[in-house]
Amino acid sequence: MDNTKDKEFVEYIVKSIVDNPDDVKIERTVDEMGVLISLNINPADMGQVIGRQGSTAKSIRTLLRVIGAKNNARVNFKIVEPEGSERPERPERPERPERPATTTENVEDVVNDLNL
Repeated sequence: MDNTKDKEFVEYIVKSIVDNPDDVKIERTVDEMGVLISLNINPADMGQVIGRQGSTAKSIRTLLRVIGAKNNARVNFKIVEPEGSERPERPERPERPERPATTTENVEDVVNDLNL
């Protein structure tokens, strides 16, 4: 894939959602595995680019796959973690109580139970 539409796309999207668009740096490399788009941003903008539970980053990756498919290329997206950044420790999740085994009832039995 000789054109850089994928890089331009990422640059446009990311600069639109961050507070520090001048700090956005995008590197595009091509090797036998395909195209790699590496994104460097201001550490303060990490949350905006990643999104809740990674939703924004997943969306960008999905759209890049579509662009890559149109150009017969595999496009990967990497958000480079800023040097010296530390992720806050994730609180441990409480264990979920074990769910009781579900019984196999047919629909008629369930409906009859509702019509008591």
